[in-house]
Amino acid sequence: MVLLYRRTATHLALVQSRAPDPTLAHRLSGLLARGRAATVGGSRTSGWSALARGVTVSFPVALYTTWRWWVGMAVASLGISAAMMLWLRDHPDRLTRLISSDDLRQLVDHDFRDYYKANPAQDFAAHVWTNNALVAAESLILGVTLIGTLWVMWQNTVNLGIDGGALLAAGKPGEFFGLILPHGMLELTAIFIAGGIGLRTGWAWVAPGPLPRARSLAIAGRTAGVVALGLVGVLLVSGVIEAFVTPSSLPTAARIGIGAVAEIGFLSYVIVFGRRGVRAGATADLSREELGDELPVA
Repeated sequence: MVLLYRRTATHLALVQSRAPDPTLAHRLSGLLARGRAATVGGSRTSGWSALARGVTVSFPVALYTTWRWWVGMAVASLGISAAMMLWLRDHPDRLTRLISSDDLRQLVDHDFRDYYKANPAQDFAAHVWTNNALVAAESLILGVTLIGTLWVMWQNTVNLGIDGGALLAAGKPGEFFGLILPHGMLELTAIFIAGGIGLRTGWAWVAPGPLPRARSLAIAGRTAGVVALGLVGVLLVSGVIEAFVTPSSLPTAARIGIGAVAEIGFLSYVIVFGRRGVRAGATADLSREELGDELPVA
């Protein structure tokens, strides 16, 4: 089989270079494709099969094996935001050093609450989905610089801290948490994942371990690509919740409960499918056939 495969490849090269014949070239190309599929044990998976594998294996495995990075990012970001909120609540005079008195009054009395009702739900869902996807993409892409991802995450952390501090200082903690938690649990989890994976990508070339820097960065980059695709769906769900649940007339407990169910469901999905994939030896990287041959590393 291998001998015939090489012979056909040689014939195709000769036909294309010396006597171009579209019909013959097409036939030889087809033979090569079928021969290659047979030698590697079957044809490539279909698009739907690849999608199913990405959802049930690659994406959860990528998150399960890198949980220390994004959980660490979540703990650090939420810790800083919470500290800012409590400090600004106890020192409301410092808020005017960050934003003007008029803007602060507008934020507390109108902007924070009206933001979720300013546009039709379907348009608002598309807007927040696009905006959050952009933040996640920046965190992932700028990860190779390390500083870029830290800057994006810092801005997100500070904005959350200022908004929360302003509402808490105004005596409106119920309004703040009642509006931020329904969608914020899942949305912030996705942002923390993007930030953590982005930093992991940058760290892959800073401390590559036994691998060459280029290969270490390539592996981390491919994992980041899988995560980027998976977060599209996660942010879509959080965007729908933010547009249709957060501003709804449901009781606060019900709205927060819906957000909690979405968050618990997502984390359970990562743990169950990720652990199953790791135990089966799966990774978030390309398969051996797709990677091709690589030089061994001592």
